Amino acid sequence: MLERWKILLMLSPSLLIIVGLFLGGLFLGLIGSLGYMPLLGKTDLNFNAYQNILSSEDFYLSFILTLYISLTSTVIASVIAVGAALILRRNFVGRSVINFLFQINLTVPHLVGAVGILYLFSQSGFFARLAYEFDLIAKPSEFPAFIYDPLAIGIILQYVWKEVPFIGLILLANMQTIGRDYEATARTHGATPWQSFRYVLLPLLSPGLLAAAMIVFAFTFGAYEMPALLGQNYPAALPVLAYQSFTDVNLNARPEALAMAMIIAFLSAIMIFGYVRLMRRYVRT
Repeated sequence: MLERWKILLMLSPSLLIIVGLFLGGLFLGLIGSLGYMPLLGKTDLNFNAYQNILSSEDFYLSFILTLYISLTSTVIASVIAVGAALILRRNFVGRSVINFLFQINLTVPHLVGAVGILYLFSQSGFFARLAYEFDLIAKPSEFPAFIYDPLAIGIILQYVWKEVPFIGLILLANMQTIGRDYEATARTHGATPWQSFRYVLLPLLSPGLLAAAMIVFAFTFGAYEMPALLGQNYPAALPVLAYQSFTDVNLNARPEALAMAMIIAFLSAIMIFGYVRLMRRYVRT
């Protein structure tokens, strides 16, 4: 018991700074979203900002776009990560090199990846010029729009490229813990490789897979830089819309920006809560 208190006291300075800054910023954002702006003479708390954004078509368009980007990115990244983990768990020539290349982009910042996507997939980028050189298109501008497009393909490509190794490493760690005994038992009872994966390995991997997917979904839902760099102007993703409202010259729009930020934080908190509950259940079983 004394050792626990000793550890807590040693960590208390950093914990106070982290928790104080986080909860302090969250509290200030919350009261700001309720209309508390003493510099403008507004001290009465109300829900006008929430009512305004919840009755705005732009908010719902941005929300649907953000949900589409997050859900699509998470599903595609999860599927590819499962396949990559199944391949990397095998022993083959060059496995260590492939495993290194698979993990290397974890160290690459998202902004660097966005610049790479921009140079590769834009209508004046590398692939557009390559298609033009091989006479596949008459001019680079005829290359399909993957950047600033309504389907947010460039944003999804960036998130998938970045998050596949993250999910894949979690699955690889789970596979090493599980081993091959369960699959071998299923195979001895006549199960095909697909059946042993579908009915034996996948259920065992599902807690870790769902936990990783929740983290990826929460991150992509609240991320600002990728939609700002690679997304269209209208409708903008929800974090971009919140930033635009926050930096508006009309300070009366700031409570609405903070209200959108609170909604994003609330949805992210739900994802984190689900992740914690899932991991507790997984540890108990």
